[in-house]
Amino acid sequence: MRQASKKSESSTARSRLPAGMSDGDFHRLSSFIYSTCGIQLPERKKIMLQARLQKRLRVLEIGSYSAYTRLVLNSEEGKQEIPFLIDAVTTNTTDFFREAHHFEYLKYQVLPRWMAERLSGRPFTVWSAGCSIGAEPYTLGMVLADFAAGHPGFMYRILGTDISGEALQTAQRAVYTIDQAKGVPERYKKKYMLRSKDKTKPLVRVGPEIRRTVNFSQLNFMTAFTLRSMMDVVFCRNVLIYFDRETQFQIVRRLCSQLHSGGYLFIGHSESLAGMDLPVRQLIPTVYLKS
Repeated sequence: MRQASKKSESSTARSRLPAGMSDGDFHRLSSFIYSTCGIQLPERKKIMLQARLQKRLRVLEIGSYSAYTRLVLNSEEGKQEIPFLIDAVTTNTTDFFREAHHFEYLKYQVLPRWMAERLSGRPFTVWSAGCSIGAEPYTLGMVLADFAAGHPGFMYRILGTDISGEALQTAQRAVYTIDQAKGVPERYKKKYMLRSKDKTKPLVRVGPEIRRTVNFSQLNFMTAFTLRSMMDVVFCRNVLIYFDRETQFQIVRRLCSQLHSGGYLFIGHSESLAGMDLPVRQLIPTVYLKS
């Protein structure tokens, strides 16, 4: 009976919610997150961080946020926890065909111009920087596949990168709920997506002809990086909003360094490069050309 009682107490301790995160622990964790990946967490994000870390405390069977903070910041084994901490603070939601006018501009302005000016048989290269769970690179895949169907000889490659390993795992599986795929035009759904044969599961999967054109890789914007090949187009949309102005400038400068001269940079509608000394000029709002 005594053993059963101890087991019950242990189970209760694991399921009990920890006391709230102290201001000191929040500041230590938010400073570490900023130095590691550049993401800012102002004071108003304290409750969000606390809620998102509850699962990690349960998994690790840690009873307080102070103990978790000490684990991450002051111990060798805490290094293994850092990817889970970063996953907890990144926003891994996105939509297919989000800000659809960008894909229209790509298809009807960028691609015809590139086809007319290209001097070699190299593939058209696109980078989805901050690709989250994969909706953006797979949207690009559908648009480029549709363009290729009408332009024999057109070849392309798509790279999707994100700091979140968990998001990239979802992207590589390429399985989404019907609701997540609601932004995909019906003709693209019929052509490039597969419905689950299990009628009880409202799921779709991106078709193999699109999946094989997209490569995924983990990348932290705050570290020095060089891609294997230069890009013709970079999509970095609704990513910069999570960084302060100086970090935004450093990130965009790195993105531009991976763009071919004459390449295009697409950013989100709520983002701006105004006042930044960069080798790009604005063509239309949120679309830039590298000079």
